[in-house]
This record gives sequence, C-alpha cells and structure tokens, in this order.
Amino acid sequence: MTAHARSASGRSRNLTIAGVLLLALAVVSGAIVWATRGDANATENSSSNFPSAKPAAPGDVVTTAGPVSKLDMEFLAKVRQANLWEAPAGRLAQTHATSEAVKRAGMHVMDGHSKLDEFVRNTAEALNVALPDEASAEQQGFVRTLEDAQGADFDKKFANILRGTHGKIFVTIAQVRASTKNSLMRRFASEVNLTVLDHQNVLDDSGLVDEATYDDIASTF
Repeated sequence: MTAHARSASGRSRNLTIAGVLLLALAVVSGAIVWATRGDANATENSSSNFPSAKPAAPGDVVTTAGPVSKLDMEFLAKVRQANLWEAPAGRLAQTHATSEAVKRAGMHVMDGHSKLDEFVRNTAEALNVALPDEASAEQQGFVRTLEDAQGADFDKKFANILRGTHGKIFVTIAQVRASTKNSLMRRFASEVNLTVLDHQNVLDDSGLVDEATYDDIASTF
C-alpha cells in the first residue's frame, strides 16, 4: 500500500471513530436531558401529593379567615381576662413600688396589655367570638394582693406574680400558633408572643424574680 493510500485509510478510520464518538455523545446528552426533565416532572408531580391544609374539625366555626377552633376561642378569652387584671396591676406599680425597675416593668405591662386588649377585642369581633367582661376570681385575687402590698413587699410580689403568669403562657401561645387554621389567629398569637416576651424581659431585669416562688403561682392560662 502506498503512503498516500495509508494516509487516506487512516483519515477514514479517524472520521469513523469521530462519528461514533459524536453519536455516543448525542445519546448520552439526550439521556441527561431526559433524566433532568424526568426529575423535574417527578418533583412537579410529587408536589401534588403534599398534604393540604387540614379541613375544619367538628365544632370549629368557619370564617372567611379560616376555621376558628375551640382552642382559638379559649385563647382569645384568656388573653382578654389577662388584660383586665394585668393592666391595672401595671398601674399599681406606679404608686405602690419603690424599685424603679419594677415601676418600669409595670409601665410595660400596663401599656402592653392596654394595646393587646384593643387587639383582642378587634380580633374577636372579626371572628364573632364572645369575650368575658371581667377577670377570673384568681386574677382578681392577684390584684387584691398587690393592692394590699407596699414598698419592697409590693416589688417582690409584683415581680413574681406577673413573671409566673407570663412565663406559663408560652406553651399555649405555641400551641395556638402551630395548630390554628385561621390567619387572624396566627397574627394575634404572634403579637401576644411579642408582648409576653417583652414583659418577661423587663420583669427579669427587676432582679427580684425568685423561680421557686413564681413556679408555684397558678397559671391564668
């Protein structure tokens, strides 16, 4: 075979090999594109299998903002009752306390629960939920205890009674926020959480909180 013929034959084999490689590459590329599309479709289709929001449970009241559960209604009522005694308790701190930190905490409690009371009444009205007009007997007892105290005795009782009742509400807030199917209740629970956290912080800052004391205080929630 001549050198020219061998050269032509070599070029032919190279072209054949190149063609096979290009064909293989096309097949692999097609497989990759198909696989990618297949994954996207699978993800897209699988999203339709995600659980949707739970329907209203028996006993729920259905509103345009979503169902209102028994727990939602109880939470609104209890926050309303908390406002009815804690705002007056905060006012008492301005006249009965000797500690500036307790007076400051009382101001936060008074302002926070006054604003929260407007919020709870508006939310309850929008959801057609009836609210109580007075605090519970236990809560009224807390106010009488604070009315009868003065000076350092008031400071300690205020810090521990208020810290105890605020500290126990977090479980209920979390339960309502996680379980409610109502958009207004989610917003309301979030606002209550912020208010309670602020009050806990200023009460803690008083330096008078005794965990052994406030842990024994019955929860109002």
